[in-house]
Amino acid sequence: MTPIENATPESPEKSPSPPQDWITAYCDGGSRGNPGPAGFGVHIEDGAGKVLGELSGFLGKKTNNFAEYSALLAALRFAQEHGRRRLRVVADSELMVKQMKGQYRVNSPELRPLYEKAKSLIRELDRFEIQHVLREKNRNADRLANAAMDRGMGRGVESSMVRDSGRETSRHLESAPAVRGGEAPRISAADPPRRNGGEPAKMLRGFTRDGVVHLLGSALPDGIFVKVIPE
Repeated sequence: MTPIENATPESPEKSPSPPQDWITAYCDGGSRGNPGPAGFGVHIEDGAGKVLGELSGFLGKKTNNFAEYSALLAALRFAQEHGRRRLRVVADSELMVKQMKGQYRVNSPELRPLYEKAKSLIRELDRFEIQHVLREKNRNADRLANAAMDRGMGRGVESSMVRDSGRETSRHLESAPAVRGGEAPRISAADPPRRNGGEPAKMLRGFTRDGVVHLLGSALPDGIFVKVIPE
């Protein structure tokens, strides 16, 4: 495995890697209140500029910096799951970029585990770069992060969204109570979701296409949040 590069461009003496070997992930995270309802967005392209995927998720009540790191981790997991060994991350969080480059220390107990997890995933790559850009140059990721926050605040039905270019994935959808106090409902297989009153929530079935959740033979009323589980 070749050494990991956290941000330094390849030196002129080295032969540049073919552009198609790299993928670029534009990452953003935000919080309305800081802390407040938070979400992240990631827009991913290959070396030729083809969109490979878009990811976004609602995080509950978190800080801006937590959301920024969540976007970075989503990008790293995407690369890992899709067998991509060279990842370039573009983000408008100067703090996160400088922390990942070792220029700033990570003193926050909330961010430290995310930072350590990111470093662990980076070590599994052949090459990694990260760079800071101004927000106006990161509009796709900003759009996705804001869409995640909108969903989490009751302006949409799905609590998370993952889209891979050219791929349609079947999903289970569990209806759950609306978010209260900015916190996303926490549901596990051992503790099935229940409605107000204690009765089990209805299990719905559907699929995603182009980032939109389609229910099969069912409809959800306004204000309902769902957990999306791969089938």
